[in-house]
Amino acid sequence: MGNVTMIKEFLLLGFGSLHGLQFFLFGLFLGIYMVTLMGNIVILTVICSDRSLQTPMYFFLSNFSFLEIWYTSSITPKMLKSLLLGPEAISFAACVAQFYFFGSMAVVECFLLAAMSYDRYLAICSPLHYPSLMNLCTCVLLAGGSWLGGFLTPVVTVTMTFQLPFCSGYEIDHFFCDLAPVLKLACSDSATVEMTTFLMASFVTLVPFLLTIASYVHIVVAVLRIPSAAGKQRAFSTCSSHLIVVTLYYGTLGTVYAIPTATHIAALNKIFSLLYTIVTPMINPIVYSLRNKDVKKAVKRLLSQWACAK
Repeated sequence: MGNVTMIKEFLLLGFGSLHGLQFFLFGLFLGIYMVTLMGNIVILTVICSDRSLQTPMYFFLSNFSFLEIWYTSSITPKMLKSLLLGPEAISFAACVAQFYFFGSMAVVECFLLAAMSYDRYLAICSPLHYPSLMNLCTCVLLAGGSWLGGFLTPVVTVTMTFQLPFCSGYEIDHFFCDLAPVLKLACSDSATVEMTTFLMASFVTLVPFLLTIASYVHIVVAVLRIPSAAGKQRAFSTCSSHLIVVTLYYGTLGTVYAIPTATHIAALNKIFSLLYTIVTPMINPIVYSLRNKDVKKAVKRLLSQWACAK
């Protein structure tokens, strides 16, 4: 075992030497971040101000948009700073906090996506009972359970990870405090932490994912039974945006975390991490706004109200 020292701060190496590309990437990622913030803020504002959108589907969408703002904000500002100034120091406590909050919100997203798919399942497969089944109490319980479960789940992993002794330096080869690069600095066996994390991550991702798949299997079966092509199209249009978001999220997340830690290539890990931490949160509000007629109409009404007020 190496020389164990009390780590007070880590150094986020970020993207390493970019050979003059850092300013271009800074502008690109800043633009993506601003689009993400504005897009989700617009969705939140429209849903809160337009009574026609105060339904279970848009209640969950407002929770999702609120989540996306904080999900990407836990990573992006620090990453942008490191692009301009080079490797960025982060205190031990701040690293723990970033690790915890990012992990929490990733879990909340899994749970919320499952709740949203269940909402669409009830709306399409049980339309007559939908108002009574998906009432305000049910919506609050599903959303509240998603947030509570998300913030409780990473506690064990975070506690086990940051109780490890660190003796392999203090440089984290990433642009945020993620599990794999942090564990590389540990000087004791991290197999228990890795196995515990794998089991918990498998549960909180696979169970919601399987519930989402089951919901969509039932939705597809129900839609195929609709005799008219217009009816089928109308039914699919209510859940197509959610299906795109589910595919993007689980696709990018699975690409990073399905690969064993030992085979991680730092550069590829950073690229794929960019997809689900920065790019996907920008795409989500675009998908929900451009593919949703109700949201587009509500945005136009809101803009016309602001124009009349002036």
